[in-house]
Amino acid sequence: MPIAQINKKVPRFSLPATSDQTIELSALKDQKIVLYFYPRDNTPGCTTEGQNFRDNHSKFKRANTVVFGVSRDSLKSHENFKAKQAFPFELISDAEEILCTLFDVIKEKNMYGKKVMGIERSTFLIDEKGVLRHEWRKVKVAGHVEEVLAAAKKMSKKQT
Repeated sequence: MPIAQINKKVPRFSLPATSDQTIELSALKDQKIVLYFYPRDNTPGCTTEGQNFRDNHSKFKRANTVVFGVSRDSLKSHENFKAKQAFPFELISDAEEILCTLFDVIKEKNMYGKKVMGIERSTFLIDEKGVLRHEWRKVKVAGHVEEVLAAAKKMSKKQT
């Protein structure tokens, strides 16, 4: 599968998500999409990032933008994480690393002196036509959600 590139259409995908949903890119026309990739459910940084997206969810909706969190965790883990944090958006389970590969977010990381392959915290903004418009890699949680929201709002203004 090719890797998603800025200003190019994102290849179609279909993956399971919370609330017994299947998320398909082709079904999300006419709205912008935020895909934020995070390493693991219920870890401090991932929880804070999810809470930040949760707390700004209504602003994303007003900007005609739907938010999805993505990690390799199971649907059961995602359902628990979503319920515990009251996330108003779905979490996509990418256990087979289909989206992770498409967006090239699996990187070598150093965990307690051991090299492991894991998700590098990254966010992608796709426009209403399915074209990748923005990417943020090696994300630092503080201030990140506000930056993504500003980009989504700016895209809305360009179209009016």
